[in-house]
Amino acid sequence: MCDPMFAEAIAQFNSGDYYACHDTLEAIWNDSWQSDRDFYQGILQIAVGLYHLNSQNWHGAAILLGEGTSRLPAYLPEYQSVDVENLLEDSLHILRTVQIKGKEGMSDILNSIEQGDLKIPKICML
Repeated sequence: MCDPMFAEAIAQFNSGDYYACHDTLEAIWNDSWQSDRDFYQGILQIAVGLYHLNSQNWHGAAILLGEGTSRLPAYLPEYQSVDVENLLEDSLHILRTVQIKGKEGMSDILNSIEQGDLKIPKICML
């Protein structure tokens, strides 16, 4: 069973409320053990990257998705009952799509997500 605040952050992330997820994860991150900090910060940065993606901020999406995904490999395949492998794989796919499509392709990316052709990352519990 996970911490209630972390469960709230996961629910916020999975519902697309990335701004609130950032705030919740930041509070958790500030009080976490050193060994957990990169885990929480990685998820937090992915959330902010997805927030920027939704706002069509290409630079913010590319930078934050890149930083977030670079923090999670140390926690593979799962950590704190989170399927890190799935989250990382889906986040890297979005990051690569953002990088390939560039600034001009942001609306195409959002249309692909809306139509279900591009999978938005979710946090799955094991």
